[in-house]
Amino acid sequence: MTTSPPGAASDKLDRGVFVIAGVVVLGAIMSILDVTVVSVAQPTFITEFDTSTAGAAWSMTGYTLALAAVIPAASWAASRFGTKRVYMASLILFLIGSILCALAWNIGSLVAFRVIQGFGGGLLMPIGMMIMTRAAGPERVGSVMAVLGIPMLLGPIMGPILGGWLIEIASWHWVFLINVPIGAIALVYAFFALPGGDEEPGKKIDVPGLLMLSPGLALFLFGVSSSAEEQTFNAPRVYIPMIIGAILIAMFVRHAFRTTNPLLDLRLFRNTTLRGAVITMSLFAIAFFGASLLYPQYFIIVRGESTLAAGLLLAPQGLGAMLTMPIAGKLTDKMGPGKFVLGGLVLIAIGVGAFIALGTDTSYWYLCGALFIQGLGMGMTMMPIMTAALATLRGGEIADGSTLMNAVQQTAASIGTAVITVIFTTMLMPLSRAVMQAGGDQARVGKAMVENGVNVSDPAAVQAAGADVISDIASTYGNTFIVATVLVALTLIPAYFLPRKKMVVEGDADEQQVPVTMH
Repeated sequence: MTTSPPGAASDKLDRGVFVIAGVVVLGAIMSILDVTVVSVAQPTFITEFDTSTAGAAWSMTGYTLALAAVIPAASWAASRFGTKRVYMASLILFLIGSILCALAWNIGSLVAFRVIQGFGGGLLMPIGMMIMTRAAGPERVGSVMAVLGIPMLLGPIMGPILGGWLIEIASWHWVFLINVPIGAIALVYAFFALPGGDEEPGKKIDVPGLLMLSPGLALFLFGVSSSAEEQTFNAPRVYIPMIIGAILIAMFVRHAFRTTNPLLDLRLFRNTTLRGAVITMSLFAIAFFGASLLYPQYFIIVRGESTLAAGLLLAPQGLGAMLTMPIAGKLTDKMGPGKFVLGGLVLIAIGVGAFIALGTDTSYWYLCGALFIQGLGMGMTMMPIMTAALATLRGGEIADGSTLMNAVQQTAASIGTAVITVIFTTMLMPLSRAVMQAGGDQARVGKAMVENGVNVSDPAAVQAAGADVISDIASTYGNTFIVATVLVALTLIPAYFLPRKKMVVEGDADEQQVPVTMH
């Protein structure tokens, strides 16, 4: 049954699009939640598997590297096998990885199984964006992005709450087993709801491009991620893989402009709207994901809150995003993304800037209010940026565009996390050494801070180290937020050039809107 005829004038999302959106959102929730849920389980992995902080961190790094390696193949896979088949295969692989993670017997096996999980999770978001954009058409892509933005923005907020709750009432195994019922429902749902028939059986994969881009991204992000552990970018383990990765990526860029059917069509950058959106998204992801790392750490380390309490204190951010995201999504289709992105970035800058004044007893009303303001801005920013990138694309360009945006976001988020971590630990090192020289409990705290950077293994010991030490740590967080605020402000420059009126795609109606066929 065709629920949305080509060239339909209505900007509203019909029932058929919402049915498809349900499948995509379920997959996105699993993929994104699994990043943040595992982050709060790090201390548990250290204890259960008798490993170091660096060893446990590989349960996150391995997943990230797998995502980076598989995302570039999303566009080809969707064209070759069809979005429905690839999406269902990704769900199955993600579920297998989740079950294996719950059965892990040591940190090595957990990391290996997280890589399997990442290969499945890496395709869920780009393929899901392709499915939704084709189903709704470019005229309604803003509303579609608002739907997809719910898990993308709430994942970092709900993850710590869910992870802390599951570990407290059950065990670490349920951090992964929670995916099984959600994934099973999504798999059955996808079989009946997603349209098929969009495959191109004769399309061949760009093997040279794959051998350059996937390892290039993985090596580059490995180096970036290692900087957090090394606490500097000036270490061979950091800059050698980064340089090799950057060379491979540069080789792919040269290759992509010379071959007929590249793995990722970089000619899309000739589209000025998409180019501006990609630059804006890069700076935004660096600033937002970098700053997001610090909030729960401040609540846990400085204020002595539990993981669950820290997650709950972040809830105002999600509430703010939930208020503005649906409105911004609908109005972006009619008014263009530029106004909303600029307004949202201003709100985010105000919210992040409020954390510069952090102290040991800063009012929770003040902090939650700042997070709420950030959330209002987030709901007006991330999805309109993606709308700007995808709304001017047609037909086969949609697959390349969504793959490109996901690769950029993943890379920029990793860079932001690493940069903010290195800046924070660099500021913290003199304090750590001073504390270590003080003797007693403070020496224990200082040693943990020197060895583990921001991942202080014993927050209770930090509380016992004395008011002066805790105050200095709080000030270090505040100083790091100065950098985050500046990064958000810089994002205003490329955002200024985004369209501030309704975007119209030139071409035939059949190219602009793909019919939604229900099984």
